[in-house]
Amino acid sequence: MGRNPQSSGKLRPIDLAREHGLSTQAVRNYEEAGILPAADRTPSGYRTYTPLHACALRTFLALLPGHGHRATTAIMQAVNRGAADEALRLVDESHAQLLDDRQTLRAVTGALRDARSSAGPARGATSGPGGTFIGPLAGRLGVRPATLRAWERAGLVLPHRDPRTGYRVYDGAAVRDAQLTGPTPCRHIRSWTGLRSCGRNWPAPRGRSRPTPYT
Repeated sequence: MGRNPQSSGKLRPIDLAREHGLSTQAVRNYEEAGILPAADRTPSGYRTYTPLHACALRTFLALLPGHGHRATTAIMQAVNRGAADEALRLVDESHAQLLDDRQTLRAVTGALRDARSSAGPARGATSGPGGTFIGPLAGRLGVRPATLRAWERAGLVLPHRDPRTGYRVYDGAAVRDAQLTGPTPCRHIRSWTGLRSCGRNWPAPRGRSRPTPYT
């Protein structure tokens, strides 16, 4: 009979943190957010973790690049509540959204390539060296910062990097490209290029992200 992973060893916050190059505060934050199961406490009040917590942290970090912070957090919270059906439903929904995102990227690439040649300045865009960070731009467009990073990898939106901080900075042209690529690109493409139709229905935004200047 196998051992219960919750009782097979005691780990400190630093033990979980070191494996992934995290801070101990990040580990505590993950626990408080319900991403990790609740930790036991020593008589003096210190947290003690187990290999189960280490496995949960590895799972969260493995899911994060593909599903994003919001969906991955919801999946882990459901698992920790013992709601397996809900967790699987969330995974399925996230997979469907990721597929939709990829289809959107493919469909908009051609339209964006044509629109760039005739597009004017982005309305409401901040141009010049200041620009705007990824968090505020994602909030304005109603997408996740991870979506903007995916558009960058696909070559659809090309921010520059602040030489001092390394943060992504979106100038007027990059903001315009993000608006053209975003959840309602047909509206922007029509307004700038006179196109009557983009030939497809675009997905609704997944949800607004908290506007923070992630790199």
